[in-house]
Amino acid sequence: MTGYLVTFEGGEGGGKSTQIARLAAYLRNLGHDVLITREPGGSPGAEAVRHIILSGLAEELGPDWEAVLFAAARADHVGQLIRPALDRGDIVLCDRFHDSTRVYQFAGQGRDLSLLERLERATLAGTYPDLTIVIDVPAEIGGERARKRRGNAGADRFEKDDQSIQEARRQAFLKIAENEPERCVVVDGNRPVETVAADIRAIVEDRLEAKRFEAIDRSLKLGQKR
Repeated sequence: MTGYLVTFEGGEGGGKSTQIARLAAYLRNLGHDVLITREPGGSPGAEAVRHIILSGLAEELGPDWEAVLFAAARADHVGQLIRPALDRGDIVLCDRFHDSTRVYQFAGQGRDLSLLERLERATLAGTYPDLTIVIDVPAEIGGERARKRRGNAGADRFEKDDQSIQEARRQAFLKIAENEPERCVVVDGNRPVETVAADIRAIVEDRLEAKRFEAIDRSLKLGQKR
C-alpha cells in the first residue's frame, strides 16, 4: 500500500501531541513505519518560518501575508518530508495541517476564501489527509491546559487570544468535521488520556483495515483485466 496521512486538529490544549506520541508507539509496535511531524514546521525551511509566525513577528503584516507564510512553510513541508514518506509507504502523523489555516487565518473573519482555495491547491498539490482526528475540548479547559503546559514561558501568537476567539475556533473545527464526515472524526478530548487514546487507536485501525481491503480489491480487479 501507499502511505497514510493522519492529521490531528483542534484548539489549544487539546492534547494532540500526547495522542500522536501514543498512537505512533502503538503503530510502531504493530510493525508500521511511522513519521511524526507538525505544522507550522516539520522540514528545515518550514521550521524557520515557524519561528517567525509563532513569535508574532508576522502579525503586523496582516492576515493575508501571514497566510502566505503558512502556505510557504506547508509547501516545503509537503515536498521535503510528507510526500517522500507517503511514497515510502509510511504512516504520517501530523500535528495540525491545512484545516488549521482554514480556522486560524480565515474562519469567521469575512476573508476572501478564494485566496484560501488558491493557497491550498498550490501548497498541497493533491496531498490531502486520508484521515483527520479533531480532538474537541471546550476553550476554557483547553486554555487552562495550555497555560499549565507552557509554565513560565510566554504565550505564542495564537495562545494569547482570548477565550471567545478560542471558542470560535473550536466551533470552526467542528464545522469542518461536520462538512467532511468521510475524512474527519471528532474525538472528545475532555476525558482521561488513555480513554482518548483507545478511541483514536480504534478509529485508525478501522481506517487502515479498510484501506488494506481496498488495495486488495484494486489488485484483484487489475489482475482480472490482464
